[in-house]
Amino acid sequence: MNAIERALRALFVGALLLVTCGAVQAQVPPYNVIDAPVVTSSQGSLTVDAVAKAILRSGIRLGWRLEPAGPGAITGTLVLRTHTAVVDIVYDSKTYSIKYKDSVNLKYNGTTIHKNYNGWIQNLDKAIRAELVSL
Repeated sequence: MNAIERALRALFVGALLLVTCGAVQAQVPPYNVIDAPVVTSSQGSLTVDAVAKAILRSGIRLGWRLEPAGPGAITGTLVLRTHTAVVDIVYDSKTYSIKYKDSVNLKYNGTTIHKNYNGWIQNLDKAIRAELVSL
């Protein structure tokens, strides 16, 4: 094998490793927000209704479709192109949680999901925190 063949083989193996590693990194455990504290700028605590309204405003601004799912519960759905993420949001006057419920075209296999999902949940969490602190 001459130097050019060795260089091409090394280049091919390196590219194959990059593709393989990239495919593995694209799948991550789904990010859940568990019992995040309800923090406001005022000294007083919020009512459950005020927390619900803050969550609804936050999600709607980001393009989520949010629907009440019973007392202290909201189902959120985000559709981006051919991808759909569905979460359960549970809340009270002190905490809220955002948990994976379902998805379409995000390669969820029971333990991992496409890495973009986590960014969407982190953005939703950040928006909710910002809305709550403004109250």
